[in-house]
Amino acid sequence: MNHLFSPYTIKNLELKNRVVMPPMCQYSVYAEDGIPTSWHQHHYVSRAIGGTGLIIVEMTDVEPAGRITNRDLGLWSDDQVGAFTKIVDEVHQHGAKIAIQIAHAGRKAEDAETPVAPSAIAFDENYKTPRALETEEVKGMVEKFRLAVRRAVQAGFDAIELHGAHGYLIHQFTSPLTNKREDEYGKDLTKFGVEVIKAAKSEMPADMPLIMRISAKEYVDGGYGIEESIEFSKVFKEAGVDMFHVSSGGEGPIGADGRPGTHASYQTPLAREIKKALDIPVIAVGRLEDPILANSIIGNEEADLVAVGRGMLRQPYWTLEASKTLNKKIELPEQYELAFKH
Repeated sequence: MNHLFSPYTIKNLELKNRVVMPPMCQYSVYAEDGIPTSWHQHHYVSRAIGGTGLIIVEMTDVEPAGRITNRDLGLWSDDQVGAFTKIVDEVHQHGAKIAIQIAHAGRKAEDAETPVAPSAIAFDENYKTPRALETEEVKGMVEKFRLAVRRAVQAGFDAIELHGAHGYLIHQFTSPLTNKREDEYGKDLTKFGVEVIKAAKSEMPADMPLIMRISAKEYVDGGYGIEESIEFSKVFKEAGVDMFHVSSGGEGPIGADGRPGTHASYQTPLAREIKKALDIPVIAVGRLEDPILANSIIGNEEADLVAVGRGMLRQPYWTLEASKTLNKKIELPEQYELAFKH
């Protein structure tokens, strides 16, 4: 039976365990040029030393106006590639694999002078009203995703994750709440996502996995639920997605009847439903920092990988501690072996 420290392989990606560090924005590019800093270097490499199987670099944007804030990472320029390569190389030295989340914030781009979106609908009264993209601009946005993925591949990443969740641009096109277009991208709400997936795959080696993060439920009045997300995920799988990273929410103010849970593992049932309906690998995420709980999700085959976010922010060596809690023997940094002897 598999457990949290069983190895896992998807396409050419061989992981030493099932622990994932999910993407979490650091808002720490103080030069506002999109280039990773020494903070990012230490932040990610420390989790590799800490035993994490797969690290996913935070939301990295395809154009300057696509950032949540001007202090976010970017891959819209070849000048940004080298700093990412340094992180990748050092993470690899410590036995972890590393992916990167490619994204555009759309109407949630807080620092953009005029955000862009499928339709001119603000997130709420605290956000700017975005400008609706022209049809040709949408096609141009697909190209920007393609080029960002090309740069990520050049930087040496082991996998690519597309951000189709949390109310950012791909999610905005997928949701009937935010896509009121009358062109081809409004008649088919999956069209933009499918084109981005195909563009990404065109730049990736055939044996490199493509992950897509989705919000499987919106929690917004009139928003979609698991039945609808299963249907659009089937389309995205057909387009080339190899694994779904199943989250929820983010597309609007929480509705009266849609409040998400705050308990441990509240999103895991969504991951389980996607996995079962599509017969595809999934990453579960959301308050999974209890090692016994995380281990049970793998053992019960609810998900293939488990992402630990806030728990790993608090403890870079969460994975090493989890191995001790679960009494699983793993390869430790030799400098730390003394601390783990019984």
